[in-house]
Amino acid sequence: MDGGIRENDISRIVDLDRDHIWHHLIQHKPFETGEPRVIVEGKGMRVWDQRGKEHLDAVSGGVWTVNVGYGRESIANAVRDQLIKLNFFAGAAGSIPSALFAEKLLEKMPGLSRVYYCNSGSEANEKAFKMVRQIAHKRYGGQKFKVLYRDRDYHGTTIGALSAGGQDERNAQYGPFAPGFVRVPHCLEYRAQWDLSGEAYGQRAADAIEEVILAEGPDTVGALCLEPVTAGGGVITPPEGYWERVQEICKKYDILLHIDEVVCGIGRTGIWFGYQNYGVKPDMVTMAKGVASGYAAIACLVTTEQVFNMFKDDASDPMNYFRDISTFGGCTAGPAAALENMRIIEDEGLLQNTLNMGERMVENLNALSEKHAVIGDVRGAGLFCGAELVKDRASKEPEDEKMVQAVVADCMAQGVVIGATNRSLPGLNNTLCFSPALIAKPDDIDHITDAVDEALTRIYGT
Repeated sequence: MDGGIRENDISRIVDLDRDHIWHHLIQHKPFETGEPRVIVEGKGMRVWDQRGKEHLDAVSGGVWTVNVGYGRESIANAVRDQLIKLNFFAGAAGSIPSALFAEKLLEKMPGLSRVYYCNSGSEANEKAFKMVRQIAHKRYGGQKFKVLYRDRDYHGTTIGALSAGGQDERNAQYGPFAPGFVRVPHCLEYRAQWDLSGEAYGQRAADAIEEVILAEGPDTVGALCLEPVTAGGGVITPPEGYWERVQEICKKYDILLHIDEVVCGIGRTGIWFGYQNYGVKPDMVTMAKGVASGYAAIACLVTTEQVFNMFKDDASDPMNYFRDISTFGGCTAGPAAALENMRIIEDEGLLQNTLNMGERMVENLNALSEKHAVIGDVRGAGLFCGAELVKDRASKEPEDEKMVQAVVADCMAQGVVIGATNRSLPGLNNTLCFSPALIAKPDDIDHITDAVDEALTRIYGT
Protein backbone atom coordinates (compact mmCIF):
# COMPACT_ATOMS: atom_id res chain seq x y z
CA MET A 1 0.00 0.00 0.00
CA ASP A 2 1.35 3.41 -0.95
CA GLY A 3 -1.25 5.41 1.01
CA GLY A 4 -2.85 6.61 -2.18
CA ILE A 5 -6.53 6.78 -2.93
CA ARG A 6 -7.86 4.04 -5.16
CA GLU A 7 -11.13 4.16 -7.05
CA ASN A 8 -13.96 2.46 -5.17
CA ASP A 9 -11.91 2.42 -1.98
CA ILE A 10 -11.99 5.61 0.02
CA SER A 11 -11.40 4.10 3.44
CA ARG A 12 -8.39 6.39 3.84
CA ILE A 13 -10.62 9.43 3.22
CA VAL A 14 -13.05 8.24 5.88
CA ASP A 15 -10.15 7.84 8.32
CA LEU A 16 -8.81 11.29 7.49
CA ASP A 17 -12.28 12.76 7.97
CA ARG A 18 -12.70 11.08 11.34
CA ASP A 19 -9.24 12.21 12.48
CA HIS A 20 -9.19 15.79 11.21
CA ILE A 21 -12.56 17.26 10.19
CA TRP A 22 -14.74 19.21 12.58
CA HIS A 23 -18.20 18.87 11.05
CA HIS A 24 -21.07 21.30 11.27
CA LEU A 25 -24.04 20.76 13.56
CA ILE A 26 -23.11 17.31 14.82
CA GLN A 27 -21.85 15.58 17.95
CA HIS A 28 -18.62 13.77 17.12
CA LYS A 29 -18.49 11.27 20.01
CA PRO A 30 -20.15 8.51 17.91
CA PHE A 31 -17.31 8.77 15.37
CA GLU A 32 -14.92 7.26 17.94
CA THR A 33 -16.51 3.90 17.21
CA GLY A 34 -18.40 4.53 13.97
CA GLU A 35 -17.89 6.21 10.63
CA PRO A 36 -18.72 9.77 9.68
CA ARG A 37 -20.82 9.97 6.56
CA VAL A 38 -18.88 11.11 3.51
CA ILE A 39 -20.85 12.16 0.43
CA VAL A 40 -18.87 11.11 -2.60
CA GLU A 41 -20.97 12.01 -5.63
CA GLY A 42 -24.21 13.68 -6.66
CA LYS A 43 -26.31 13.57 -9.80
CA GLY A 44 -29.70 15.20 -10.25
CA MET A 45 -31.46 14.75 -6.92
CA ARG A 46 -29.40 11.77 -5.76
CA VAL A 47 -26.19 11.48 -3.79
CA TRP A 48 -23.96 8.52 -2.95
CA ASP A 49 -22.01 7.97 0.27
CA GLN A 50 -18.68 6.21 0.87
CA ARG A 51 -20.36 2.82 0.91
CA GLY A 52 -21.98 3.42 -2.45
CA LYS A 53 -25.46 3.77 -0.95
CA GLU A 54 -27.78 5.94 -3.01
CA HIS A 55 -29.94 8.58 -1.32
CA LEU A 56 -32.72 10.76 -2.67
CA ASP A 57 -31.90 14.20 -1.31
CA ALA A 58 -35.04 15.97 -0.10
CA VAL A 59 -33.15 18.86 1.55
CA SER A 60 -31.01 20.12 -1.36
CA GLY A 61 -27.60 19.51 0.14
CA GLY A 62 -28.80 19.43 3.73
CA VAL A 63 -29.44 23.17 4.00
CA TRP A 64 -31.76 24.30 1.20
CA THR A 65 -28.98 25.07 -1.29
CA VAL A 66 -28.70 22.85 -4.40
CA ASN A 67 -31.76 24.29 -6.15
CA VAL A 68 -30.99 23.01 -9.67
CA GLY A 69 -29.61 19.65 -8.61
CA TYR A 70 -26.21 17.99 -8.70
CA GLY A 71 -23.87 17.42 -11.64
CA ARG A 72 -24.64 20.52 -13.71
CA GLU A 73 -21.72 20.58 -16.11
CA SER A 74 -22.75 23.90 -17.62
CA ILE A 75 -22.36 25.65 -14.25
CA ALA A 76 -19.03 23.93 -13.59
CA ASN A 77 -17.82 24.93 -17.06
CA ALA A 78 -18.93 28.54 -16.55
CA VAL A 79 -16.97 28.65 -13.29
CA ARG A 80 -13.89 27.04 -14.86
CA ASP A 81 -13.87 29.39 -17.83
CA GLN A 82 -14.22 32.43 -15.57
CA LEU A 83 -11.47 31.31 -13.18
CA ILE A 84 -9.01 30.98 -16.04
CA LYS A 85 -9.86 34.48 -17.24
CA LEU A 86 -10.00 36.16 -13.81
CA ASN A 87 -10.53 34.41 -10.49
CA PHE A 88 -10.48 37.38 -8.12
CA PHE A 89 -10.07 41.06 -7.65
CA ALA A 90 -11.15 42.96 -4.57
CA GLY A 91 -14.70 44.26 -4.62
CA ALA A 92 -13.43 47.84 -4.67
CA ALA A 93 -13.19 47.20 -8.42
CA GLY A 94 -15.72 45.61 -10.74
CA SER A 95 -15.74 42.45 -12.83
CA ILE A 96 -17.68 41.26 -15.85
CA PRO A 97 -19.66 38.45 -14.15
CA SER A 98 -20.56 40.62 -11.14
CA ALA A 99 -22.00 43.32 -13.40
CA LEU A 100 -23.87 40.86 -15.60
CA PHE A 101 -25.37 38.95 -12.70
CA ALA A 102 -26.40 42.15 -10.93
CA GLU A 103 -28.29 43.20 -14.07
CA LYS A 104 -29.97 39.79 -14.34
CA LEU A 105 -30.83 39.66 -10.64
CA LEU A 106 -32.31 43.15 -10.49
CA GLU A 107 -34.58 42.36 -13.44
CA LYS A 108 -36.29 39.94 -11.04
CA MET A 109 -36.52 42.49 -8.20
CA PRO A 110 -38.46 45.61 -9.28
CA GLY A 111 -37.84 48.58 -7.00
CA LEU A 112 -34.34 47.45 -6.02
CA SER A 113 -31.23 48.68 -7.79
CA ARG A 114 -27.95 47.92 -5.98
CA VAL A 115 -26.14 44.64 -5.27
CA TYR A 116 -23.46 44.26 -2.59
CA TYR A 117 -21.53 40.97 -2.97
CA CYS A 118 -20.33 38.95 0.00
CA ASN A 119 -19.77 35.34 1.07
CA SER A 120 -22.60 33.90 3.13
CA GLY A 121 -26.10 34.55 4.38
CA SER A 122 -24.79 35.37 7.86
CA GLU A 123 -22.42 37.92 6.40
CA ALA A 124 -25.05 39.45 4.10
CA ASN A 125 -27.29 40.03 7.12
CA GLU A 126 -24.37 41.51 9.06
CA LYS A 127 -23.85 43.99 6.21
CA ALA A 128 -27.50 45.02 6.42
CA PHE A 129 -27.23 45.54 10.18
CA LYS A 130 -24.10 47.65 9.68
CA MET A 131 -25.89 49.78 7.09
CA VAL A 132 -28.74 50.37 9.53
CA ARG A 133 -26.28 51.43 12.23
CA GLN A 134 -24.37 53.75 9.90
CA ILE A 135 -27.60 55.33 8.63
CA ALA A 136 -28.60 55.92 12.26
CA HIS A 137 -25.40 57.86 12.85
CA LYS A 138 -25.56 59.75 9.57
CA ARG A 139 -29.22 60.71 9.61
CA TYR A 140 -30.61 60.32 13.12
CA GLY A 141 -27.88 61.33 15.53
CA GLY A 142 -27.21 57.68 16.34
CA GLN A 143 -30.70 57.20 17.78
CA LYS A 144 -32.46 55.02 15.19
CA PHE A 145 -30.10 52.06 15.66
CA LYS A 146 -32.29 49.20 16.86
CA VAL A 147 -33.06 46.18 14.69
CA LEU A 148 -36.23 44.21 15.35
CA TYR A 149 -36.26 40.49 14.60
CA ARG A 150 -38.91 37.79 14.95
CA ASP A 151 -39.25 34.90 17.35
CA ARG A 152 -38.36 31.60 15.58
CA ASP A 153 -36.56 33.37 12.68
CA TYR A 154 -32.87 32.74 12.04
CA HIS A 155 -30.37 35.06 10.35
CA GLY A 156 -26.97 33.45 10.72
CA THR A 157 -24.21 32.18 12.98
CA THR A 158 -22.06 35.23 13.72
CA ILE A 159 -22.46 37.02 17.03
CA GLY A 160 -24.22 39.91 15.27
CA ALA A 161 -26.56 37.58 13.39
CA LEU A 162 -27.25 35.54 16.53
CA SER A 163 -28.11 38.81 18.28
CA ALA A 164 -30.99 38.92 15.79
CA GLY A 165 -31.72 35.21 16.24
CA GLY A 166 -35.15 34.08 17.32
CA GLN A 167 -34.09 30.51 18.14
CA ASP A 168 -33.05 30.23 21.77
CA GLU A 169 -31.34 26.85 21.56
CA ARG A 170 -29.25 27.96 18.60
CA ASN A 171 -28.25 31.05 20.58
CA ALA A 172 -27.57 29.24 23.86
CA GLN A 173 -24.04 29.55 25.31
CA TYR A 174 -22.95 32.16 22.74
CA GLY A 175 -23.92 35.33 24.57
CA PRO A 176 -23.62 38.05 25.58
CA PHE A 177 -24.96 39.42 22.34
CA ALA A 178 -24.78 42.81 20.70
CA PRO A 179 -27.15 45.42 22.14
CA GLY A 180 -29.93 47.03 20.14
CA PHE A 181 -31.60 43.88 18.80
CA VAL A 182 -35.20 43.44 19.94
CA ARG A 183 -37.48 40.43 19.45
CA VAL A 184 -41.06 40.60 18.14
CA PRO A 185 -43.63 37.73 18.32
CA HIS A 186 -43.83 34.96 15.72
CA CYS A 187 -46.77 34.62 13.32
CA LEU A 188 -47.46 30.87 13.48
CA GLU A 189 -51.21 30.53 13.78
CA TYR A 190 -50.92 26.82 14.66
CA ARG A 191 -49.14 27.96 17.84
CA ALA A 192 -51.55 30.89 18.26
CA GLN A 193 -50.74 33.59 20.77
CA TRP A 194 -54.19 35.19 20.37
CA ASP A 195 -57.68 33.71 20.11
CA LEU A 196 -58.06 34.66 16.46
CA SER A 197 -57.78 32.96 13.10
CA GLY A 198 -57.09 33.67 9.44
CA GLU A 199 -56.63 37.27 8.38
CA ALA A 200 -57.56 38.57 11.83
CA TYR A 201 -54.73 36.52 13.32
CA GLY A 202 -52.30 37.75 10.67
CA GLN A 203 -53.14 41.38 11.36
CA ARG A 204 -52.90 40.85 15.12
CA ALA A 205 -49.47 39.22 14.78
CA ALA A 206 -48.32 42.26 12.79
CA ASP A 207 -49.89 44.65 15.31
CA ALA A 208 -47.71 42.98 17.94
CA ILE A 209 -44.72 44.35 16.04
CA GLU A 210 -46.15 47.86 16.32
CA GLU A 211 -46.57 47.35 20.07
CA VAL A 212 -42.86 46.55 20.38
CA ILE A 213 -41.97 49.62 18.30
CA LEU A 214 -44.05 51.84 20.55
CA ALA A 215 -42.57 50.29 23.68
CA GLU A 216 -39.00 50.78 22.43
CA GLY A 217 -39.74 54.23 20.96
CA PRO A 218 -40.17 54.66 17.18
CA ASP A 219 -37.27 57.12 17.12
CA THR A 220 -34.93 54.30 18.21
CA VAL A 221 -35.95 51.62 15.70
CA GLY A 222 -34.09 51.59 12.39
CA ALA A 223 -35.06 48.29 10.76
CA LEU A 224 -37.25 45.21 10.92
CA CYS A 225 -35.59 41.97 9.76
CA LEU A 226 -37.89 39.06 8.82
CA GLU A 227 -37.81 35.84 6.82
CA PRO A 228 -40.69 35.77 4.29
CA VAL A 229 -41.28 32.16 5.31
CA THR A 230 -39.59 31.12 8.54
CA ALA A 231 -37.21 28.28 7.68
CA GLY A 232 -35.31 26.48 10.44
CA GLY A 233 -37.82 27.73 13.00
CA GLY A 234 -40.44 25.34 11.67
CA VAL A 235 -41.34 26.27 8.05
CA ILE A 236 -43.86 28.96 9.04
CA THR A 237 -45.94 30.44 6.24
CA PRO A 238 -47.41 33.82 7.22
CA PRO A 239 -51.18 34.15 7.71
CA GLU A 240 -53.34 36.30 5.44
CA GLY A 241 -53.17 39.98 6.28
CA TYR A 242 -49.78 39.76 7.97
CA TRP A 243 -47.42 41.17 5.42
CA GLU A 244 -49.71 43.98 4.30
CA ARG A 245 -49.92 45.25 7.86
CA VAL A 246 -46.16 44.82 8.39
CA GLN A 247 -45.50 47.04 5.38
CA GLU A 248 -47.90 49.69 6.71
CA ILE A 249 -46.18 49.71 10.10
CA CYS A 250 -42.71 50.12 8.60
CA LYS A 251 -43.83 53.05 6.47
CA LYS A 252 -45.66 54.66 9.40
CA TYR A 253 -42.56 54.74 11.60
CA ASP A 254 -39.88 55.20 8.92
CA ILE A 255 -38.39 51.77 9.55
CA LEU A 256 -36.34 49.96 6.92
CA LEU A 257 -37.82 46.58 5.97
CA HIS A 258 -35.07 43.98 5.61
CA ILE A 259 -36.18 40.65 4.12
CA ASP A 260 -33.91 37.65 4.68
CA GLU A 261 -34.24 35.51 1.54
CA VAL A 262 -31.27 33.28 2.27
CA VAL A 263 -33.50 30.19 2.12
CA CYS A 264 -36.52 31.38 0.12
CA GLY A 265 -34.65 33.25 -2.60
CA ILE A 266 -34.07 32.13 -6.19
CA GLY A 267 -37.18 30.07 -6.72
CA ARG A 268 -37.64 27.99 -3.58
CA THR A 269 -41.28 29.09 -3.12
CA GLY A 270 -42.14 28.95 -6.84
CA ILE A 271 -41.43 32.63 -7.44
CA TRP A 272 -38.05 34.32 -7.63
CA PHE A 273 -38.25 35.63 -4.06
CA GLY A 274 -40.47 34.70 -1.17
CA TYR A 275 -41.50 38.27 -0.39
CA GLN A 276 -42.99 38.52 -3.88
CA ASN A 277 -45.73 36.12 -2.81
CA TYR A 278 -47.06 38.82 -0.49
CA GLY A 279 -46.77 42.09 -2.41
CA VAL A 280 -44.04 43.41 -0.13
CA LYS A 281 -41.69 46.22 -1.19
CA PRO A 282 -38.55 45.80 0.91
CA ASP A 283 -35.72 48.25 1.43
CA MET A 284 -33.11 45.50 1.77
CA VAL A 285 -33.04 41.88 0.65
CA THR A 286 -30.34 39.37 1.59
CA MET A 287 -29.74 36.06 -0.16
CA ALA A 288 -27.22 33.21 -0.37
CA LYS A 289 -27.73 29.40 -0.56
CA GLY A 290 -29.64 28.89 -3.83
CA VAL A 291 -28.10 31.89 -5.62
CA ALA A 292 -25.57 29.59 -7.28
CA SER A 293 -27.00 26.26 -6.07
CA GLY A 294 -23.80 25.58 -4.14
CA TYR A 295 -21.54 25.49 -7.21
CA ALA A 296 -19.66 28.50 -5.87
CA ALA A 297 -19.87 30.60 -2.73
CA ILE A 298 -21.90 33.76 -3.15
CA ALA A 299 -24.23 35.96 -1.14
CA CYS A 300 -25.84 39.30 -1.93
CA LEU A 301 -27.34 42.25 -0.14
CA VAL A 302 -29.69 44.08 -2.49
CA THR A 303 -30.99 47.55 -1.69
CA THR A 304 -32.93 50.45 -3.13
CA GLU A 305 -31.35 53.50 -4.70
CA GLN A 306 -32.67 55.49 -1.75
CA VAL A 307 -30.61 53.43 0.70
CA PHE A 308 -27.60 53.53 -1.61
CA ASN A 309 -27.75 57.31 -1.92
CA MET A 310 -27.50 57.74 1.85
CA PHE A 311 -23.88 56.66 1.58
CA LYS A 312 -22.75 59.15 -1.05
CA ASP A 313 -24.65 62.35 -0.31
CA ASP A 314 -21.59 64.19 1.03
CA ALA A 315 -18.41 63.21 -0.79
CA SER A 316 -16.41 65.78 1.18
CA ASP A 317 -16.91 63.72 4.34
CA PRO A 318 -14.23 60.98 4.46
CA MET A 319 -16.53 58.80 6.59
CA ASN A 320 -19.54 59.17 4.30
CA TYR A 321 -19.48 55.82 2.50
CA PHE A 322 -20.04 52.19 3.46
CA ARG A 323 -16.65 51.39 4.94
CA ASP A 324 -16.92 47.64 4.59
CA ILE A 325 -15.25 44.90 2.63
CA SER A 326 -15.89 41.22 2.05
CA THR A 327 -12.70 39.63 0.74
CA PHE A 328 -14.26 36.77 -1.13
CA GLY A 329 -17.06 39.02 -2.32
CA GLY A 330 -14.46 39.79 -4.96
CA CYS A 331 -14.43 36.22 -6.29
CA THR A 332 -15.76 35.94 -9.81
CA ALA A 333 -16.81 32.29 -9.63
CA GLY A 334 -19.93 33.12 -7.60
CA PRO A 335 -21.66 35.48 -10.05
CA ALA A 336 -20.52 33.34 -13.01
CA ALA A 337 -22.19 30.31 -11.43
CA ALA A 338 -25.23 32.38 -10.42
CA LEU A 339 -25.77 33.56 -13.99
CA GLU A 340 -25.84 30.01 -15.30
CA ASN A 341 -27.96 28.85 -12.35
CA MET A 342 -30.57 31.48 -13.16
CA ARG A 343 -30.50 30.58 -16.87
CA ILE A 344 -31.25 26.95 -16.00
CA ILE A 345 -34.20 27.93 -13.80
CA GLU A 346 -35.64 30.05 -16.61
CA ASP A 347 -34.96 27.74 -19.55
CA GLU A 348 -36.19 24.60 -17.78
CA GLY A 349 -39.33 26.23 -16.37
CA LEU A 350 -38.35 25.38 -12.81
CA LEU A 351 -40.48 28.05 -11.13
CA GLN A 352 -43.66 26.51 -12.48
CA ASN A 353 -42.34 23.04 -11.70
CA THR A 354 -41.72 24.17 -8.13
CA LEU A 355 -45.33 25.30 -7.80
CA ASN A 356 -46.62 22.05 -9.30
CA MET A 357 -44.40 19.77 -7.25
CA GLY A 358 -44.93 21.82 -4.10
CA GLU A 359 -48.69 21.39 -4.48
CA ARG A 360 -48.16 17.65 -4.89
CA MET A 361 -45.98 17.46 -1.79
CA VAL A 362 -48.48 19.34 0.37
CA GLU A 363 -51.30 17.10 -0.93
CA ASN A 364 -49.23 14.01 -0.12
CA LEU A 365 -48.37 15.28 3.36
CA ASN A 366 -52.01 16.15 4.04
CA ALA A 367 -52.95 12.62 2.98
CA LEU A 368 -50.39 11.29 5.44
CA SER A 369 -51.91 13.46 8.18
CA GLU A 370 -55.23 11.67 7.64
CA LYS A 371 -53.45 8.37 8.20
CA HIS A 372 -51.03 9.34 10.98
CA ALA A 373 -52.41 11.28 13.96
CA VAL A 374 -48.89 12.34 14.90
CA ILE A 375 -48.93 14.91 12.06
CA GLY A 376 -50.56 17.95 13.61
CA ASP A 377 -50.01 20.54 10.90
CA VAL A 378 -48.77 20.70 7.31
CA ARG A 379 -47.29 23.96 5.98
CA GLY A 380 -45.58 24.97 2.80
CA ALA A 381 -44.86 27.35 -0.05
CA GLY A 382 -43.54 25.83 -3.27
CA LEU A 383 -40.90 23.20 -2.56
CA PHE A 384 -40.44 24.44 0.97
CA CYS A 385 -42.66 22.30 3.19
CA GLY A 386 -42.97 21.18 6.78
CA ALA A 387 -44.99 18.71 8.83
CA GLU A 388 -45.24 19.41 12.55
CA LEU A 389 -45.42 16.29 14.74
CA VAL A 390 -47.46 16.28 17.95
CA LYS A 391 -48.23 13.83 20.71
CA ASP A 392 -51.88 14.83 20.70
CA ARG A 393 -53.79 16.80 18.09
CA ALA A 394 -56.25 18.28 20.55
CA SER A 395 -53.63 19.67 22.93
CA LYS A 396 -51.01 20.18 20.20
CA GLU A 397 -48.37 18.96 22.62
CA PRO A 398 -45.14 18.83 20.59
CA GLU A 399 -43.61 15.47 19.85
CA ASP A 400 -40.28 14.75 21.55
CA GLU A 401 -37.28 15.68 19.45
CA LYS A 402 -35.83 12.17 19.78
CA MET A 403 -38.94 10.75 18.11
CA VAL A 404 -38.75 13.31 15.30
CA GLN A 405 -35.11 12.39 14.76
CA ALA A 406 -36.11 8.72 14.71
CA VAL A 407 -38.34 9.49 11.72
CA VAL A 408 -35.45 11.28 10.02
CA ALA A 409 -33.15 8.32 10.73
CA ASP A 410 -35.65 5.79 9.40
CA CYS A 411 -35.99 7.76 6.17
CA MET A 412 -32.20 7.90 5.90
CA ALA A 413 -32.04 4.12 6.29
CA GLN A 414 -34.52 3.91 3.41
CA GLY A 415 -32.22 6.07 1.28
CA VAL A 416 -34.18 9.33 1.59
CA VAL A 417 -32.62 12.39 3.23
CA ILE A 418 -35.15 14.65 4.99
CA GLY A 419 -34.64 17.38 7.58
CA ALA A 420 -36.08 18.50 10.91
CA THR A 421 -35.85 21.48 13.22
CA ASN A 422 -32.65 20.82 15.14
CA ARG A 423 -31.26 22.46 18.30
CA SER A 424 -33.34 25.54 17.53
CA LEU A 425 -36.39 25.94 19.76
CA PRO A 426 -36.67 24.55 23.30
CA GLY A 427 -39.44 21.94 23.26
CA LEU A 428 -40.40 22.76 19.69
CA ASN A 429 -37.87 20.88 17.56
CA ASN A 430 -40.73 18.84 16.16
CA THR A 431 -41.14 19.80 12.50
CA LEU A 432 -40.06 17.60 9.59
CA CYS A 433 -38.59 19.76 6.83
CA PHE A 434 -38.58 19.19 3.08
CA SER A 435 -36.83 21.22 0.41
CA PRO A 436 -36.08 19.04 -2.61
CA ALA A 437 -34.41 20.55 -5.66
CA LEU A 438 -36.58 22.58 -8.01
CA ILE A 439 -36.07 19.85 -10.64
CA ALA A 440 -38.14 17.33 -8.66
CA LYS A 441 -40.51 15.11 -10.60
CA PRO A 442 -43.76 13.52 -9.38
CA ASP A 443 -42.02 10.19 -8.72
CA ASP A 444 -39.43 11.99 -6.56
CA ILE A 445 -42.09 13.69 -4.46
CA ASP A 446 -43.99 10.44 -4.02
CA HIS A 447 -40.78 8.63 -3.11
CA ILE A 448 -40.09 11.18 -0.36
CA THR A 449 -43.55 11.07 1.17
CA ASP A 450 -43.74 7.26 0.83
CA ALA A 451 -40.55 7.07 2.91
CA VAL A 452 -42.12 9.29 5.56
CA ASP A 453 -45.23 7.09 5.53
CA GLU A 454 -43.13 3.97 6.06
CA ALA A 455 -41.14 5.62 8.83
CA LEU A 456 -44.23 6.80 10.70
CA THR A 457 -45.86 3.40 10.32
CA ARG A 458 -42.79 1.63 11.69
CA ILE A 459 -42.38 4.02 14.61
CA TYR A 460 -46.01 4.73 15.53
CA GLY A 461 -48.01 1.96 13.84
CA THR A 462 -50.97 2.60 11.51
